[in-house]
Amino acid sequence: MSTSICRPLLPWLSRSEPAPRNRRRAKPGTPLVAVSRKEEKVNQEEIKKCIPHRSPFLWLDEVVEMTDTTLHARTTVTEDLPVFQGHYPDFPVLPGVLQCEMCFQAAAVLIAKTITMEDGEVPVATRLNNTKFRRLVRPGETLDIKVEVTERVSNAFFLKGTVSVEGKVSTRCEFACASAPSPTA
Repeated sequence: MSTSICRPLLPWLSRSEPAPRNRRRAKPGTPLVAVSRKEEKVNQEEIKKCIPHRSPFLWLDEVVEMTDTTLHARTTVTEDLPVFQGHYPDFPVLPGVLQCEMCFQAAAVLIAKTITMEDGEVPVATRLNNTKFRRLVRPGETLDIKVEVTERVSNAFFLKGTVSVEGKVSTRCEFACASAPSPTA
């Protein structure tokens, strides 16, 4: 993680003084954002308004459900994805790192929908921890991507993500996202 990205977001990281005491910890029933709503069914065009990703690297087909702190997205892994040409061509498997990317993109949509981003800023992944790959994902399968904000410190978000197929977990991870200047701004 580049400190140049974090410096404007969390200025106390570069100084020797302690972190601010205004950390908001997630408690059951306590919203982490000021918005109170439940949205359902956001299509890919609406997703594209929230994040800069485009085909072939946009990994979300739709958002099934979203609350203040959670997002449930879905995507179908098609057989014609270019990654399958080289990732075990005789036995195509979706790489785990792309499943993590699905969680990152779902988190970016959640953040973009729940807070007001400054002009020229986008949500970016800043950390990945405790990642576990439990099951192979094959072409033709539909993935459920779920992310949950567990903590928020200023404009840094700490999240848990799960990717599953038919209720069976394929990837589980913990990660952080923060807003950063867009490379196109």
